[in-house]
Amino acid sequence: MTQFADVNGQRIAYEVTGTGPPVLLLHGFPQTRAMWGRVLPDLQDRFTLITSDLRGYGESSKPQGVIQNSFRPLTADQIALMRHLGHERFHLVGHDRGARTAHRLALDAPDAVLSLTLMDIAPTHHVLAGLDHRVARAYYHWFFLSQPAPFPETLIGYDPDSYFESCLLGWGAADLSDFAPDALESYRRAWRAPATITSMCDNYRAAIDVDFALDAADMNRCVTCPALVLFGADGVVGRNYDVAAIWADRLSAMQVAAIPGGHFFAEQHPQETARALGAFLTEVSSGSR
Repeated sequence: MTQFADVNGQRIAYEVTGTGPPVLLLHGFPQTRAMWGRVLPDLQDRFTLITSDLRGYGESSKPQGVIQNSFRPLTADQIALMRHLGHERFHLVGHDRGARTAHRLALDAPDAVLSLTLMDIAPTHHVLAGLDHRVARAYYHWFFLSQPAPFPETLIGYDPDSYFESCLLGWGAADLSDFAPDALESYRRAWRAPATITSMCDNYRAAIDVDFALDAADMNRCVTCPALVLFGADGVVGRNYDVAAIWADRLSAMQVAAIPGGHFFAEQHPQETARALGAFLTEVSSGSR
């Protein structure tokens, strides 16, 4: 059941299911918290699972401005949400933009994070500073969406379904049939709203204009909690990066594993994703008792 929390000056949509240690799961672009729908059933008997919409996405509020949609404010929302729910410390899982938010959260509030799982990303600074033509072609949307307003908003607004569905299909081994019908409906309902389009563009503008500098300042900082890095075996990240190597100096207690599928492997292969998550979370939960 959808609930709303007024925290950190925002209205954040979320759902809670299951029982056990708290786990916050953060979605990516161009999705909503509905992306976790096929993963949760295999975990809810062991964990309290909180899925939320990032600010600017889904049913959460849509603040205006680039800085307001950078990863540090997104992080503050999620910390405030978990405290609102009574969880000072929690396990953290993120995919895509949710993973970038999660990485920033683990840097900004390390005492809050029991474990960190990052799904199918290379570090933001690494992507932008070391860009080559292969990654640039796959990640063209970073530079299209970050163009000054209202250029990308205007083009996308003519046919949001066509544009955003091309994003779902464009990062490795996905068909629309891989996505649950109710999840697709949630995504379409969200991205058809002009305010959502603007917020998502601002999120990408912020990655270049705000978050790149923050990540550069934190280059020598390492997340020390237990960490799991998952990537799609057939996706852009897995094809173009040595995933273990690019995270090795950023995560000191790291496990790495490939999941079948592309960028959206959590929806293509939810049981394999839940199995990897469940094994890691059970292991680290036992170790933290």
